Amino acid sequence: MSSSNVILLYDIPGNVAGKAWSPNTWKTRYALNYKGLPYKTIWVEYPDIAQVCKEIGATPTSTKEDGSPYFTLPAIYDPSTNTALSESARIARYLDKTYPGTPVLIPPETDAFHAAFQEALQRLVLQNISPLMLPPTCLQLNPPSYVYFRETRERMYGKKLEEFTPVGPIRDEHWQKVQDGYSRMSSWLTADGKDKLFFMGDKICYADISIAGWTVWMKLVLGPDSAEWAAIKAWDGGRWSRFMEHFEKYEFVDE
Repeated sequence: MSSSNVILLYDIPGNVAGKAWSPNTWKTRYALNYKGLPYKTIWVEYPDIAQVCKEIGATPTSTKEDGSPYFTLPAIYDPSTNTALSESARIARYLDKTYPGTPVLIPPETDAFHAAFQEALQRLVLQNISPLMLPPTCLQLNPPSYVYFRETRERMYGKKLEEFTPVGPIRDEHWQKVQDGYSRMSSWLTADGKDKLFFMGDKICYADISIAGWTVWMKLVLGPDSAEWAAIKAWDGGRWSRFMEHFEKYEFVDE
């Protein structure tokens, strides 16, 4: 792939190491790094996402309550095929189809599994991670994104970010539910009595990348030296520490 045909990855900058923090964009970044596909990062602040997506031809990922289109990142533009895409799972499927010589993220026989897994992940883990992570995430954004993020999330949830998970029983309960969700996933990985690190045994698939994306969000925003991250690494006998150590080789940012 020549330099003029390098894939462009659109991501949201933050004040963390390497700038990349978003769990959803990390899914695509992990996918590109795992596949060994060269790319260049284009940094986009929150208020500019819709316009940038329209300019490159990436379609909205959903609609707002008023029926207007809702544009989100990650998005990619691949000049080799003149293709623009948004939403990490769609991007993963595109990369598998377009670059068949690279490691496969969603083997065709696992397509239904991956669709079901995303729903299970949302129910078990993500709905409890978000209240814990949105307030500290907002604090590490650049000023234009900070204002946009705070206003939109507080309007969406009907309360101040500081009210999401105040220190005490409410916060402790959310953390316990997140831990319970991870433990449930750990039980799936030992369902046949053998301890597998990944959902396909010794090979990474998109389900693993999804977990890594949400987990690295906690690591980067809360801090790799934080008490919260130390606790996460100890869950399930250290499984998630071993899991994320394997992803460290794919945890880099191409700019």
